[in-house]
Amino acid sequence: MCGRIALFSPPIRFARLLDATLAAGLEEETHPSWNVGPQRRLFGVYEHEGQRILDRYRWGLLPSWAKDPSVSNRLFNARGETVAEKPSFRAAFKKRPCIIPVDGFYEWDHRPGREKQPNFFTRSDGEPLLLAGLYEFWHDPATPEDAPWRQTCTVITTTPSEDMDEIHDRMPVVVEIADVGDWLDVGERGPEERLHLVHPAPTGTLSHYGVSPAVGSVRNDGPELIEPVEPLSFF
Repeated sequence: MCGRIALFSPPIRFARLLDATLAAGLEEETHPSWNVGPQRRLFGVYEHEGQRILDRYRWGLLPSWAKDPSVSNRLFNARGETVAEKPSFRAAFKKRPCIIPVDGFYEWDHRPGREKQPNFFTRSDGEPLLLAGLYEFWHDPATPEDAPWRQTCTVITTTPSEDMDEIHDRMPVVVEIADVGDWLDVGERGPEERLHLVHPAPTGTLSHYGVSPAVGSVRNDGPELIEPVEPLSFF
């Protein structure tokens, strides 16, 4: 599971890395956060007519056929093993892939005999993490036809690599910069190529360390949340 993210770099950093154009008004409407949970805003890069665009999405996918927006509460992650077939995700997997750039993510230590402490995961090389994602457009049937459509997204997860240190039994799918084009391709071979990229990141891609339990509440935010702390003890 991937349910908490740090997103504090300015969007222009991600746009430059991914050779993308910023959506209108994005820079003025975004603020850094060290504690982003589901139903909050993430960035996503998609490709349209050969151009990559970085836009904002609410985290929690809403399929176009959904009648109730609460459906998104349980669709903030998509399992890589079933994402191509599951009704909630298969249309987006085929036609609406995106890259979700983040500074890092948190997972809570579930290892036996250890305190349940959050760990902060980043790329070992200091670059942003590029997570495999999907996006959707949803229109609330209870609103007028000309009401704005809601843009939503989900993060795809897979089995853990050694970098997770058994802290959790899932990890987000990390896309390397050289593979971004294949992930975003919506041509005939797009879905097939995409499936080849749904796998754990190679060992050594990620680093992690323990942080404060304060990150457990999305009401807490600030750079102090990613500062290393001593391992928590039962005693």
